[in-house]
Amino acid sequence: MASPEIRITAEPVDQQRCKFLVDRPVYQGVRRFASPSEAQGSPLAEALYGIPGVREVIVSGNLVTVVKDSTDPWPVVGKSVGLAIRQALAAAAPPVVEKAPTQGSTRQSDDELYERVNDLFEQQVNPMVARHGGRVELIDVQDAVVMLRMGGGCQGCGMASVTLRQGIEGILTEHIPEVKGIVDITDHASGDNPYFASAKK
Repeated sequence: MASPEIRITAEPVDQQRCKFLVDRPVYQGVRRFASPSEAQGSPLAEALYGIPGVREVIVSGNLVTVVKDSTDPWPVVGKSVGLAIRQALAAAAPPVVEKAPTQGSTRQSDDELYERVNDLFEQQVNPMVARHGGRVELIDVQDAVVMLRMGGGCQGCGMASVTLRQGIEGILTEHIPEVKGIVDITDHASGDNPYFASAKK
């Protein structure tokens, strides 16, 4: 019996970043791949790094975020990404494996950053977005990159990207300069005020 067709909805954030929402779980948890070497052992990440221009991959639940530095438009790159996701999910092996424990100070420093970022979110970020009925949840910190999810009024809000880049990123840069970047893993298409046209049935 053939398995049901895998449905994938592409949500371009900008020229460099696009979220691919899959109709089934891809990975339980959050896993960020910053290089082809980190992708080794995870078939989905390996396949995505085989696409020209891909420089970062983040997998969280049923969301796959791809960052590229090529000028090829997302409608073109997205076909290759969709194929890679479908093939990885159809295979017997898990598409993404757990990250191997790291020795030394990297994990410790990420844990310390997590605590500092979480405190900052509670003290400054969430009181700010709460005025608009929103909330920001800290998901993880990997290699000094903060992964967050927006909820409430921020999920699907057309101003979410402005809030993220001008508000949250500015606060983090000012108070915790060790943070190297921010990744929004929100499924904005299912928010109360979605600004992406959802293709889900």
